[in-house]
Amino acid sequence: MTNLKEYKLSDLMEIKYGKDHKHLADGSYPLFGSGGIMRYVEKSIYEEESILIPRKGTLSNLFYVNEPFWSVDTMFWSKIKQDLVLPKYLYYTLKTYNLAELNVGSAVPSLTTEVLNKVLISIPDKNTQTSITEILTSLDDKIELNNKINHELETLAQTLFKQWFIDFEFPNENGEPYKSSGGEMADSELGVIPKGWGVGSIYEISDVIYGAPFKSKLFNQEGKGFPLIRIRDMKTFQPQNWTEEVLPKGTKIVAGDLIVGMDAEFRPIFWLGQPAWLNQRLCYFNPKKGFSKLFVREIIRPQLAFFENSSVGTTVIHLGKADIDTFKSIIPNKIVMGLFEEISNSIFEKIINNSKEKNQLTYLRDLLLKKLITGDLEINEINN
Repeated sequence: MTNLKEYKLSDLMEIKYGKDHKHLADGSYPLFGSGGIMRYVEKSIYEEESILIPRKGTLSNLFYVNEPFWSVDTMFWSKIKQDLVLPKYLYYTLKTYNLAELNVGSAVPSLTTEVLNKVLISIPDKNTQTSITEILTSLDDKIELNNKINHELETLAQTLFKQWFIDFEFPNENGEPYKSSGGEMADSELGVIPKGWGVGSIYEISDVIYGAPFKSKLFNQEGKGFPLIRIRDMKTFQPQNWTEEVLPKGTKIVAGDLIVGMDAEFRPIFWLGQPAWLNQRLCYFNPKKGFSKLFVREIIRPQLAFFENSSVGTTVIHLGKADIDTFKSIIPNKIVMGLFEEISNSIFEKIINNSKEKNQLTYLRDLLLKKLITGDLEINEINN
């Protein structure tokens, strides 16, 4: 990239401290903490474009804000000198820096204005800034649209499950809501359910397969062998370790498989990453014929939450096979279950496809971000 000019960060932005928010009533302005929007409050601390940087905690978790906002006292916010740099371009540039390397804390990762102000930033001319920002923003917009669509699909799926299997308002033979149309009900160990339905163990609706004990000393980060899913990979869907070890009882997980971590948090998630081995302390719920993945997930979700919330007095909570053995499920009749499977599978496929596309867009955005900001890739190369 030509025509770069180097600045100290203090030349490009004035870093300000956030303020306490406990005295603020609820309102319409977003209040940002290191994890994102915490709530909405009655006042704003600033009303122009700004970049928010954690003062403590996860130091690389930056936010670009283009609306009035408030920032907590563990965050920095900024007044950007827009005659020199576009705020969003500066945000994208800072995203390429590993701010965690500037940590001055001991027990808690921390940043200071003194350290941040000395960071050197190379800035191109305004036209180049604009072109790069437009490219990256277009990808961010597509990612956000996918997130919005998936959120709506998830809400639809959970609403459908509740309507059919909690409120029992699935369509009867006349297409009317079953329970409110006088459908017969019967007592069961899980409460009143439609007559003719049953109650069974988790194993009547799903196989439960446990991860294998791959040896950590054989892990590598060079991509040798096959990737390995560990609990920490469930949020990013990006395995950090590979192994050349092959175990007889090893299970390969692919996109769309329903897995659960068995330490700390017991959350059922659909894996969205590349095919990978399932490591120990994770389990895979493989629905039996006639039962959809969404049905199984919604059945186990509250039961997992029960064990997570009832485990007290230990630093890290654990889920065991004995706990899963206690899981129960309603067993709908085949007609209702078949219809739900058809509808829910359609929703599920859309969620998975959108998620795969989002992951591809995120990878492309991050790749272009680094290459465009550093000048390894020119704008005209993208246009071509």
